Amino acid sequence: MTTTTPRRLSPRDLASHRHAVSLTLIDVREPMEFASGHIPGSHNIPLSRLGSEPLPEGPLVLLCQSGNRSSQGLADLLRRGHPQPLAELEGGLGAWQEAGLPVQRHSRAPLPLMRQVQIVAGGLVLVGVLLSQTVAPGWIWLSGFVGAGLSFAGLSGFCGMARLLAVMPWNRVRP
Repeated sequence: MTTTTPRRLSPRDLASHRHAVSLTLIDVREPMEFASGHIPGSHNIPLSRLGSEPLPEGPLVLLCQSGNRSSQGLADLLRRGHPQPLAELEGGLGAWQEAGLPVQRHSRAPLPLMRQVQIVAGGLVLVGVLLSQTVAPGWIWLSGFVGAGLSFAGLSGFCGMARLLAVMPWNRVRP
């Protein structure tokens, strides 16, 4: 690995070389995501804190769920003139899992955020339909509001419900 051009390591390459070369894995996902599944031995430093947290010595490999956030983190570290060799896991944790490599999960990890959004959104739509049929027709607007919110989230990439659920007490995971 060179300090100027980060390498992209495939899951198999990383699995076979990580102990021989003594690579340190930095998972840049949020603590809740990390708790739901991570590569054994990896360290959790969320992307939002990557520039302000002390990093371990030696060659670093950044990873996230798909590779987007780890690419952002690499670019940020390179901009800051990070002196250590850098690499990223190609395809992120998803590719690692597809390769059949081990993932460690915390036993008390919350459900993934998108599943929580699906459960809440589906429940609100169902309640809106049921109330519109049994209490007052105006309740159908609850279902319409949820549908509009989901459409907006899909088009914009911003999901207010996910943001709200992320700060709920059951989703607070200590790093």
